Amino acid sequence: MKDLNLWPIGNCQVSALVDDAAGFVWACAPRVDGDPLFCSLLDPKDGGARGEWRISLEDQVSVEQRYLRNTAVLVTRLADADGAVAELFDFCPRFDRSGRTYRPVAFARIIRPVSGAPRIRVELNPAVNCGAADAQRTSGSNHIRFLLKPQPLRLTTDAPVTHLLEGRCFRLEKPLHFFLGPDEPFVGNVGHSLASMLHETSDHWREWVRGLAIPLEWQTVVIRAAITLKLCQHEETGAIVAALTTSIPEAANSGRNWDYRYCWIRDAYYTVQALNRLGALDVLERYLSYLRNIVDDAKGGHIQPLYAVSGEAALEEWEAQGLGGYRGMGPVRVGNAAYTQIQHDAYGQIILSNVQAFFDERLFRQATTEDFASLEKVGERAWAMHDQPDAGLWEFRTRTSVHTYSSVMSWAACDRLANAAGVLGLEERAALWGGRAMAIRETIEREAWYEPERRFAATFGGDELDASLLQLIDMRFLEPADERFRATFEAVERELRKGEHMLRYAAEDDFGLPETAFNFCTFWLIEALHIVGRSEEARDLYEKTLQRLTPAGLLSEDTDFHSGELWGNYPQTYSLVGLINCAVLLSRPWSSIR
Repeated sequence: MKDLNLWPIGNCQVSALVDDAAGFVWACAPRVDGDPLFCSLLDPKDGGARGEWRISLEDQVSVEQRYLRNTAVLVTRLADADGAVAELFDFCPRFDRSGRTYRPVAFARIIRPVSGAPRIRVELNPAVNCGAADAQRTSGSNHIRFLLKPQPLRLTTDAPVTHLLEGRCFRLEKPLHFFLGPDEPFVGNVGHSLASMLHETSDHWREWVRGLAIPLEWQTVVIRAAITLKLCQHEETGAIVAALTTSIPEAANSGRNWDYRYCWIRDAYYTVQALNRLGALDVLERYLSYLRNIVDDAKGGHIQPLYAVSGEAALEEWEAQGLGGYRGMGPVRVGNAAYTQIQHDAYGQIILSNVQAFFDERLFRQATTEDFASLEKVGERAWAMHDQPDAGLWEFRTRTSVHTYSSVMSWAACDRLANAAGVLGLEERAALWGGRAMAIRETIEREAWYEPERRFAATFGGDELDASLLQLIDMRFLEPADERFRATFEAVERELRKGEHMLRYAAEDDFGLPETAFNFCTFWLIEALHIVGRSEEARDLYEKTLQRLTPAGLLSEDTDFHSGELWGNYPQTYSLVGLINCAVLLSRPWSSIR
C-alpha cells in the first residue's frame, strides 16, 4: 500500500497527489485530463526528478502528514537528524471572491520553521508531453516561468530563486511561500497573500462540510470521502471524473491500465447519489448542467459511456512513451477507447440523476416540462435498447451480451420518467412510460431468469453471475424480502465472495481471470448483508474494509484479495461512494444519543 500513500489536494479546477515525503508526484493542468506537469508517480523513463515538486530537509529522518480538519489542506511535518522541524502547508486556493468562486489553475505551498535550524531543498521540475521532457524555463528575481502546454505557469516566491534553480540546500529562517499559478505578475506581497489564501481556503472547506448531513458513526471517514468526491468534480463544466489518475494497474503487471480522468455517466450517477444522501446539492446541480449539454448534443441519439470533462466526445486512446508506468508497470494510457463502446445502462443513469430535479424544491433550478421533453429522448433510447446486447458495465472489449444490469437501468429510466410525468401533471406521458417500464420488467423477469437455481443471471439466457445483480434492490426493481433476490444474493455471495472481498465476476475476461477484488462490489456486498438481516456481519465487514484505507483515509479501485494491497486508479470515486453509502446505511441514528 506504500506506493498509494498519496494525499489529494485540489480546488475543483486542478488537483495534485502528494506522496508520503512531501513530493507532488501527480498533477495535470489546466484541468484533470490535461498534460501531467507532475508525473513521477508513473516513472518518467529518464529518471531523476522529472515531473516532481519536492520540498525536503537536509538529513530528513521523519515525515508526519494530516489534513487540516474538514479541509483539503495538507499539513506535513518534517524533522531532521538534529531535531529541527519544519511544517509545510499544501493547498489549491479555493474561496469566494467578488461574487464568484476563486479556483485558479494554481498550487500553493507554505513552509514554516518550527524548531531548530532546518535546512531545506526545493526541487521543482515540471514535465511536458506526458513526461517526455523537462519543461523549459526562464527566471526573474522573484519568479520562475515554465513553458507548459497549453498555457505556461509561473512560480512566484519569496525564497531565493537561485537556490531553487540549482536545487541547493539553504537555511529556513522564516516562512517561505510558493505560488505556482497563471503566467502573470503576482499582485501584492506573496507572503501575506498566501497566508490569507490559506485561511480563506480552510474556511471555505469547513463551511462546505458544515452543510453536510452526515451519519452519527464514521464521521471522519464520510467527511474525507465527501471532500475528495467534490475534488473529483471539474466545477467549470460540472463533470465528475472517475479518478484523478491514469494507468495505475488493477493488478501487478496485468495490463489492466486505464485512464480514468474522464466523466463516466455511470460513475457520476453513483457519486451524486451518495452526495445527495449527505445533502451536497451543489455537486448535483453542476452535474445536471453538464448532463443537459450531453443530452442536447446527442440530439436523441446514442450517448457514450464517458466524455471528457469539457464534454468532448472523442477520447482517442494512445500510450505515453515517456512514462514507464506505476512501479514500472506500463503501459501508460491517455484517452480511453471505452468511449466507442455500446453501454446501454447510461440512459438509465442520466434519467436517474435528473429525476430529483423534478421533485426537489431546494434546487436553484427545478426541472421543467422542456427538460422532461429532452429527457424523453433519452428514454426513447432506453426503450429501444433495453433488450439489445452491449459491453456491459464492466466494459468488456471483445464480447457483448444482453446484460441484466443494463436492461434494469432501462427499466428504471422508463419508471422514473413516469414518476416525473406524474409530478408535472402529464397523465398521458406517465401512462406511456409506466407501460413501457412494465413491458421491460416482464422481459427481464423472463429472459434473465435462471430456472435451475431459481435466481436471476447477469445476462439474458445465460447463467453467469456478477456483482451488479446486488443492485436490483438499490434500483427498486425487487423488494428486499423477494425470494428471487434472496436466491440471487446467495448465489452471488457463494460464487464471488473471497473472504472479506467481492469480485465483479469470476469468469475469465479479455485479460484472463480476475486477480483483485473491485472495492465498490465489496460495499455492495455490505449493503446486501444488511438488507437481508445480517447487519452485524455487515458492520464487521465494513470495519475491516476501513482498515485498508490509505493514511489519507481513501481507497483506490481494487484490492488484492490475498495480500490486501490496494491497486487501481486513485482516489476512486466508486470506492468513496461505497464508504459513504455504507456508513449512512449502517450508522446508529442521531436520536440514539439523546
